[in-house]
Amino acid sequence: MNRTTAHWFLEGLQEAGIEYLFCNLGTDHVPLIEEIARWRESGRKAPTVILCPHENLAVHMAGGYAMCTGRGQAVLVHVDVGAANAAMGLHNLFRTRVPVLLFAGKAPFSQRGELLGTRDTYVNFVQDPYDMASLVRPYVKWAYDLPSGVVAKEVVRRAHSVMHSDPPGPVFLTAAREVLAADCPNEAGRSFGAERYGAVAVGGVDDATVIEIADRLLAARDPMLITSYSGRNPACPPVIDELARLTGMRVYESNPTYLNIPHDSPCFGGYSASPAIADCDFGLLVDVDVPWIPKFARENPATQWVHLDVDVIKKDMPMWGFPSHLRIQADSCRVLRRLLEVVRDRASDDYHRAAQARFAELAKRRQAEAAQAAADAQCISEPMSAAHVAARLNEVIDDEDIVILEAITNVLPVLGQIRRNCPGTLFGNGGGGLGFGAGAALGAKLAYPERTVFHITGDASFCFSGPTPAYIVARERNLPIFTIVLDNGGWGAVKGATLRVYPDGAARAGGDYQAAIADGIRYEKVGEAAGAHGEWVDDPAALPGAIGRCMRALAEGRSAILVARIRSI
Repeated sequence: MNRTTAHWFLEGLQEAGIEYLFCNLGTDHVPLIEEIARWRESGRKAPTVILCPHENLAVHMAGGYAMCTGRGQAVLVHVDVGAANAAMGLHNLFRTRVPVLLFAGKAPFSQRGELLGTRDTYVNFVQDPYDMASLVRPYVKWAYDLPSGVVAKEVVRRAHSVMHSDPPGPVFLTAAREVLAADCPNEAGRSFGAERYGAVAVGGVDDATVIEIADRLLAARDPMLITSYSGRNPACPPVIDELARLTGMRVYESNPTYLNIPHDSPCFGGYSASPAIADCDFGLLVDVDVPWIPKFARENPATQWVHLDVDVIKKDMPMWGFPSHLRIQADSCRVLRRLLEVVRDRASDDYHRAAQARFAELAKRRQAEAAQAAADAQCISEPMSAAHVAARLNEVIDDEDIVILEAITNVLPVLGQIRRNCPGTLFGNGGGGLGFGAGAALGAKLAYPERTVFHITGDASFCFSGPTPAYIVARERNLPIFTIVLDNGGWGAVKGATLRVYPDGAARAGGDYQAAIADGIRYEKVGEAAGAHGEWVDDPAALPGAIGRCMRALAEGRSAILVARIRSI
């Protein structure tokens, strides 16, 4: 019996290892809906369908799952309108280098009943743009329109291999309804296994290059390492920490999208290398897009920079202006492991003494920073500070719990209090689109249902995250998450940008930044509509009790939302 394209498409997804379909379905998907029903009727298991009432949630949920597991999933959206809604999420995953397959159906092309799936409603005419892929082309590695079910499984394997190949990222596939509904010969069922058609990963480098890096590092008196996403490989943070301790090297996380070094390490220097690069004589840039903001940094022309990255040339950034004397596209963890071995072998006794002296100074400074953070945490004021809220949260976050951070202008005070040390327990957004956090938190909870997932967000980014769809999915899929909304009454980033460009301008004089959200918005009520527990707090004395009630709700299997009214922008 011949099978339909929809059948071979689903089978191709299964063979590629796709476990979940994060879906916002439409009229274009009916052949897939019918095929999934047939599979269930026959007792065959299809990829699990997770219905998401908004595409932004679907894309970010797939992204959160992939960031936790390394396994990219599929997102199904409705023709051009669904692709348009998904575009911002794709921007975020593209900039964060997260694999996902975005599949959009296309409006039927036949009009008079010539083929199964022909046009049968008004929207089939208006949802047929000239170039649907243009909606997402800046944010995908590959785009293709499936011409026939004969090649459906081969196309799916190609999409899967491209999205997982280094540097990973989203891909886009489309297919018209008649194509999905068409019968195909059984020859279409041949498989394309990963052993012959799989993804390509970057490797290590030759020993001569590693020795060159080691010699430069051994000659340095003030070395530093700056990274953002080396922690995408959970094996890398311990290697970075060990290398830093051995060499007395400061490590900075610039806009971290993963945990890259244990935050209790004496060598952890914080989140801004800008003040320190003037004195640095050797620097390792490791898996980082924007190591510092040039406007606010005084670069030392004598510094020797080595850039080690899965995406060293930043080909998708039209302008990228950071120095590097040696650029190496490779697996950073493999190279750093070998660098650690070479440095150990080549380091003299004099070098070890100098490195340990640097390490002692770093440890002393780290102790002072920890003492200051503790003092900040105890500083109780009304309205509350973001640091105070984060410090109270830190008391209930376990080592293996997951933190999804989208606090925007409050990222630094939050990270100053919430200490993360285990790889794979901190995730952020490498892109610039708000609304990443809720979906990513649900994806993380899907990946690790036994862990508590904390979603820390601002009030503006909370609005962008599609909270109504998020808490519907949390309830329907039994994925309770704890959302903490730092409500500062608007867009702090807009105000900050205005003051940086016009420090003495009319906006400052009038206190008018077009960035305020109306007071008194009870964001927790959105979650309550879907069965979540809600708390609103503006009194620091009431904060511990509110956090405790939220934690009890999570233990009962309900999501929780805590809105903390902090200092206004």
